[in-house]
Amino acid sequence: MIELIPSPRRASAEVFWGQPAPFEHSLQIYADQQLFVDALEGFASSGLRAGDAVIIIATEPHRRALAQRLRQRGFALDQARADERYLALDAAESLGRFMLDGWPDEARFNDWVGGLITRAAGSGRRVRTFGEMVALLWKHGQPAAALELERLWDEPCRQAGLWLFCAYPRECFAGHPPEVLNQVCAHHARVFPD
Repeated sequence: MIELIPSPRRASAEVFWGQPAPFEHSLQIYADQQLFVDALEGFASSGLRAGDAVIIIATEPHRRALAQRLRQRGFALDQARADERYLALDAAESLGRFMLDGWPDEARFNDWVGGLITRAAGSGRRVRTFGEMVALLWKHGQPAAALELERLWDEPCRQAGLWLFCAYPRECFAGHPPEVLNQVCAHHARVFPD
């Protein structure tokens, strides 16, 4: 007898994250943690369902919340990790891979992100990446370094057909003039406020 394995249940936000452009750099600015995690779940689950590799570079609470939701939906995360279709990395540790004297080193960044994309792409999979490193830089008073990191992501997005989803808590921009937020938005093809 053949055992049928049920498909993971769909997250409501999956419809929103359906098919990306050949490469895309998207941004969510959020005030509500729940809505943000809903969006992150939809981004990751729609990618896994489509057979894409999903790279999550986030803080520990966000990685934990996402993994719990994906498991509850029926995704076999342990298998996806073993197949390198789901890579979950710590945002602060990841920054340590390429930051030099408080600034993103372009060569180190390209080596690090290139290796990640190669691992995740395997034998031709599309790759989706969520990154929270820019928000950490901003929170630690390094907005110029965050903007440089946004710029550095553009080339891997183009070269690898990568879909990159960034997110910033709205509080990052408190006290900054509106043109600073405009600079952040200018690096993204789509911006989703909550």
